[in-house]
Amino acid sequence: MTKPKVLISDALSPAAVQIFKDRGIEVDFQPNLGKDKDKDKLAEIIGNYDGLAIRSATKATAKILEKATNLKVIGRAGIGVDNVEIPAATAKGIIVMNTPFGNSITTAEHAITLMLALAREIPQADASTQAGKWEKNRFMGVEITGKVLGVVGCGNIGSIVADRALGLRMKVVAFDPFLSPERAKDIGVEKVDLDDLLKRADFITLHTPLTEKTKNIIDAAAIAKMKKGVRLINCARGGLVDEQAVVDALNSKHIAGAAFDVFVEEPANTNVLFGHPNVICTPHLGASTTEAQENVALQVAEQMSDYLLTGAISNAVNFPSITAEEAPKLKPFIALAEKLGSFAGQLTESGILKVEITYEGHVAEMKIKAITSAVLSGLLRPMLGEVNVVSAPVVAKERGMVVDEIVRAAQSDYESLITVTVATERQERSVSGTVYHDGKPRLVDVKGIRVDAEFGKSMIYVTNEDKPGFIGAFASLLGAAKLNIATFHLGRVKLGGDAIALVEVDGAVPAEVLAKVQALPQVKQAKALTF
Repeated sequence: MTKPKVLISDALSPAAVQIFKDRGIEVDFQPNLGKDKDKDKLAEIIGNYDGLAIRSATKATAKILEKATNLKVIGRAGIGVDNVEIPAATAKGIIVMNTPFGNSITTAEHAITLMLALAREIPQADASTQAGKWEKNRFMGVEITGKVLGVVGCGNIGSIVADRALGLRMKVVAFDPFLSPERAKDIGVEKVDLDDLLKRADFITLHTPLTEKTKNIIDAAAIAKMKKGVRLINCARGGLVDEQAVVDALNSKHIAGAAFDVFVEEPANTNVLFGHPNVICTPHLGASTTEAQENVALQVAEQMSDYLLTGAISNAVNFPSITAEEAPKLKPFIALAEKLGSFAGQLTESGILKVEITYEGHVAEMKIKAITSAVLSGLLRPMLGEVNVVSAPVVAKERGMVVDEIVRAAQSDYESLITVTVATERQERSVSGTVYHDGKPRLVDVKGIRVDAEFGKSMIYVTNEDKPGFIGAFASLLGAAKLNIATFHLGRVKLGGDAIALVEVDGAVPAEVLAKVQALPQVKQAKALTF
């Protein structure tokens, strides 16, 4: 049997190279290939390899992947896979793996380090002293003992930051819609809403992904709610903070200091924050420790070896952990599950306490763990961004979400039926779907109301009172906005009772159009959904 061949095109630990060799895999270590000047050479030789191990320098574009005729797996040593064109890899059947938790401790420690540096103005005092000054009275810092640390995003990294801060005798409050009260209690933090956190915190640290919901979560309006003299730390993602708003608040002394490791544009050669006397900046060093680099390199080498030698899949961002034999049967149900989860996730705006997934009929006899992972991935991604079918169960567990799987013999009109019930702090919502013989997933029930709808790319979901005139007004509004209706599905509990409309439209739904739909007198809720 021919040995699998792996190309390492970025600087990776020699220990990772040794793991491949020890596992019986032929490895070609060319760490300069990932640089832009060598991208043509990478395209020339990529067809010779079964695996590609990378960090951030290599750009696995569609053009390069088109040449990767034998490539089976790409392993990214680190969490971000922005440098891999996932759709192109998926279309060619290439598994893309990452190492989502290898940098957690290092990033958390960097956030704590920046917080301490802010509190005592360490970089500024160092520069002053080394310049021959002795400005002892200029650098009057603050203690952190007894201060309130606000953690925005209390997942894997955020919870480590909270643990370290508690060890420093700080009081920790956390905002995270997916953090359950039980989990908050277990890790010793107080769960609060964002406004409460902004109002109470002496220090605020960000540890949430960048999504549509979290973009500029710290803007001028949020800053206005903060107490005067607050200090802000961002080691998560550029774009979570309106950088100009922070500068304005620093100038007005509303914010006492800010420390940024990430920026809207990177590499950040220029930035509005640079040069401000109360700002500390580092060049995206969150994962830059010897231990972290070693951990992710070793982990990706083990994962790729497992897949190439046994077919086992770990931490894949574009495929669940299933065997080759199970894949054909599971694939349509995984697609259905992810869409059902996404449907529920896009409608959920408060903390999730429990997810119950019921499998009925033939699907109940399949490997439901992979399907459950797909449900959770779809459910969590609208809020958390970088969640895949492998990491989703871990992320859900970290936030204290209860996930129940119920298996039943056929009790419905469908050969197979999946029902997802999401219980939040405010309500409970159920959605059901099936796969017809054409292999396409269908939505068949929403909150007990029967429908029969395919999942369109762009949809509008409306809950309304069943009263005359609504459909005409709704359709006319979409027509006036030049939004073409592809499909229109209706359902109701009873005459004059609660009803739903699920409309597929051609193109994205502008916010102003959605606002007009919401303003219709019969409408209770209107949401734009994307699948």
